[in-house]
Amino acid sequence: MTGPADWHLRAGGLEWDCWETLEHLADGLFAYAVQLAPARPPLDGFVPLRWQRDRPDGPPNVVFVDRAVGPAGLLQVLESGGGLLTAMVRTASPQTRAFHAFGVSDPEGFAAMGVVETLVHTHDVVTGLALPWTPPADLRDRALTWLFPEAPGDTDRWPTLLWATGRAELPGHPRRAFERWHSAPLRNKEA
Repeated sequence: MTGPADWHLRAGGLEWDCWETLEHLADGLFAYAVQLAPARPPLDGFVPLRWQRDRPDGPPNVVFVDRAVGPAGLLQVLESGGGLLTAMVRTASPQTRAFHAFGVSDPEGFAAMGVVETLVHTHDVVTGLALPWTPPADLRDRALTWLFPEAPGDTDRWPTLLWATGRAELPGHPRRAFERWHSAPLRNKEA
């Protein structure tokens, strides 16, 4: 079992600690939901929230969790961000489009982004905390197909997703530095 001090350990290969990484994940899920929420979502920029860092090398966030509440509070905020994104994806019209730095996307694309963020940052944290974890296959496979259509299709999906996000090597393929994913609606990728 992990203790409060463990949350200060570095999260996998990131420069952030485990707490900051889950805080960043909660923030990202919240931010994706916020992008979809307006009656006319912005197509040329983010909803104008105030982003800041707790420390110079920390993640820029809108959502911060009081460390005094401990890991249970952090997980509650993370669950809330996921719930907000889920609600927005379910209620937004499939024709809704909203800005993302990697390209305008639709609700399904924001869901895929939230899944990838959740899977890879959970991987970062469990690596930092030295905990076992296996990601759900159906989620990782669909998100990999959506956001990384250039990824090899004949490799094990989990190592391929880690490779696509710059977290691991993939036999037979050059090491990849993560730069971006393809957030455009899926039907635009097939054109």
